[in-house]
Amino acid sequence: MSTRTLLLRLAAPLQAWGDHRGQIERRHTQPLPTKSGVIGLLAAALGHDRDTPLGDIAHLRMGVRADLPGTLLRDFHTASDYRGKPLPSAKVNAKGIQTATSPPKYTLTSERFYLQDAAFLVALEGPAQRIEEAAAAIANPVYPLSLGRRSCPPTYPLFLCVADLSLDEALARQPWLASPYARQIWAHQHGGEEPAKPPIIHLHTEVEDEAGDTDRTDQPLTYQISHTRHTTRRVRALQIPIATGWDPDPDTDQQSDHDPLALLGW
Repeated sequence: MSTRTLLLRLAAPLQAWGDHRGQIERRHTQPLPTKSGVIGLLAAALGHDRDTPLGDIAHLRMGVRADLPGTLLRDFHTASDYRGKPLPSAKVNAKGIQTATSPPKYTLTSERFYLQDAAFLVALEGPAQRIEEAAAAIANPVYPLSLGRRSCPPTYPLFLCVADLSLDEALARQPWLASPYARQIWAHQHGGEEPAKPPIIHLHTEVEDEAGDTDRTDQPLTYQISHTRHTTRRVRALQIPIATGWDPDPDTDQQSDHDPLALLGW
């Protein structure tokens, strides 16, 4: 069976990739897009409801390259009912209706963490027909797409291409996703007083691999509201060298036929 690789650009002012700790008071984010988040985005594009079985899209092999890792943003929240009523709890009854807090709570404080100004290259590898269907859905999604939370819509382009390459090759060949402005910011962040403009940078990457040495608890089993479930998968980390487009030695004089001393007869 032939396989292909779908390449996506996940970039936005804010992203948030939950770690399934189930905490309302503090909602964390992972430093890289999670597989459950990416497959959820794909399911939304395909028009799947929360109770729809995931099927084979959950078995697509995933890799993530951190082109711009971004910075962590902490958002502090307070919530209360303007009518002075107790807040509902996170639990639901048999009819799917939220139950009241017990003992009653009138104000809830929480923290939410986001990645700001990040850009990731995500690769999904699988059967050619399924990848083509996924690409068409991303280009014309049924439901609105978001990067981890509904408040984090993606910037475009989201869909990059479908490549006749393995996942590892596709991640290694795609050019750096940083915009010209983002590259200047990167140069100043990494260079101190003098902007750093290396011709090559090494981007942190994680690739799904059964022989990997790290577990990630983000393999989705179901998105049902009553019992969302995940299991573990194995990944391996690597550093991928990517050309930046910067001149390796911009101060070097370029060869020219002009002789500045010719006018003097030298």
